[in-house]
Amino acid sequence: MSDTAPIAGQGAGVGRSGRVALFARAAGAGLAPVLTVVAALIVFWYLACIPMNAAQSVRDAARADIAVSPESPAERRVMGGLALALANPGVAIDGAYTQDRARLPAPHQVATELWNSTAAIAPTSPRSLIYHGWVTLSATGLGFLIGTGLGILLAVGIVHSRVMDMSVMPWAIVSQTIPIIAIAPMIIVVLYSIGIQGLVPKAVISAYLSFFPVIVGMVKGLRSPDAMQLDLLATYGASKSETFWKLRLPASMPYLFASLKIGFAAALIGAIVGELPTGATAGLGARLLAGSYYGQTVQIWSALFAAAILAALCVGLIGVIERALLAKMGMRR
Repeated sequence: MSDTAPIAGQGAGVGRSGRVALFARAAGAGLAPVLTVVAALIVFWYLACIPMNAAQSVRDAARADIAVSPESPAERRVMGGLALALANPGVAIDGAYTQDRARLPAPHQVATELWNSTAAIAPTSPRSLIYHGWVTLSATGLGFLIGTGLGILLAVGIVHSRVMDMSVMPWAIVSQTIPIIAIAPMIIVVLYSIGIQGLVPKAVISAYLSFFPVIVGMVKGLRSPDAMQLDLLATYGASKSETFWKLRLPASMPYLFASLKIGFAAALIGAIVGELPTGATAGLGARLLAGSYYGQTVQIWSALFAAAILAALCVGLIGVIERALLAKMGMRR
């Protein structure tokens, strides 16, 4: 069998090593913009640490009998971080990246905390971010399943029922205008009053946030077949059920997966918010709350990055399932 690409395909006329080189070049072209943005953000982050941590840097230098400007603590207290950094550039830079409780920890401090709380500690330890991430992921997964199922069912009803379209959709939109930080304590109190606590209240909050993207995406997807396709099935004498299973549902798959990616991210936010008013001792939300109580900003930032990494991994998994399923259905572009 020849190892060359088809004449009409990409990389035609080159061998296996040539196609590998083309793939590597394409991957490099795709990664270069991402890495450039990441590098720019890290540089900006390091620069932002100087004025953000300048007050503590100048205070520590004054306590160590190092000359600072202005000399009076009262005058320094009314100055902003940027003004202090400009008045004491050497002191501000020296102390910006080494503070234990910095107002804005440096990227390497957050990376060190992430390593120490994941790879350098047992996953079952209450100090491990993997342990806290699993607790949050459990509530997120349950809420995501509930929200996805509810969103799909409501979308099917809206597409097939004019009454549901006129009555349910406006309320679904209105429900998302209520700030989750306001409704989360109410959900927890109401469920607690009827004896439901633990994982379920957090899952309900996650479902509340995740069902909306699914319902919007599925309604759009189920209505995506055009009139000619619907007329063709009608000429074959297809019933509503056959039209749904053989045309509307397959056509909605790309819309569904796009909605699932958004819905999962929303469900994760809901689970973290749901951990805040309950006084939970486990979960990324509890980790954020403990960090804010004790002024451990490094702990807060590491928990934020852990949540972002968790969301990225799960959204990536949904993307892998999407590509495999759409390829099997012959819908992969």
